[in-house]
Amino acid sequence: MKSEKNFFLKRCIMMLTGILFIGVCVGAFRLSAFGVDAFTCMNLGISGFLHMSFGTWQLIMNAGILVVVFFTVRHCIGAGTIVNMVGVGYMADFICWLFQEALKVEMTLPLRTAALIIGCVFAGLGVSFYMVAEMGIAPYDSVAIIIEEVTKGRIQFQYARVLSDVTVVITGVVFCLMSGGNLWLIIGIGTICNALFNGPLIQFFKAHVAQPIMNSSR
Repeated sequence: MKSEKNFFLKRCIMMLTGILFIGVCVGAFRLSAFGVDAFTCMNLGISGFLHMSFGTWQLIMNAGILVVVFFTVRHCIGAGTIVNMVGVGYMADFICWLFQEALKVEMTLPLRTAALIIGCVFAGLGVSFYMVAEMGIAPYDSVAIIIEEVTKGRIQFQYARVLSDVTVVITGVVFCLMSGGNLWLIIGIGTICNALFNGPLIQFFKAHVAQPIMNSSR
């Protein structure tokens, strides 16, 4: 019984750590000013086209994806899903406030580059942590799992993630262009790096970091 409680606690810590990493990732991408992550890119493009606030549209999109997740990969829904949906945005806002307002850090090109690298690494690390914890993941992060299961494994997770990320980036760009918005506010080298490398990084960190940590002393 004690070992089961310890393992559950370990899963909780892994889940919370992963979501913390995702918050750092989003905050770092915003500080880098090299473009936002793929999912945010799409939501900014569509919300601008609809003349709707970003937060409202993202909530609607998450709710829509959550319905699909419920009927396809229900095991992906859990406490981590809710914590992710609520906590990541606030964590990212806090990081941006800390650097921009409290510490008044001037984001020079080297610092922006460092923030970009941190964003890319922590994106893969964070998702791998809370996926391995199996306490629920964000609705969008379930999309690659749905693709993998629907194709019966013919499209493996890392490639399914690249496919979904590239698709939402293209969607965001199209809607942004149709609305006459400033494309460079939503897409940049950071968006491209996130779309192309996030899937492989998640798979790498899952196999070589998250799963070994979870399985240690189990």
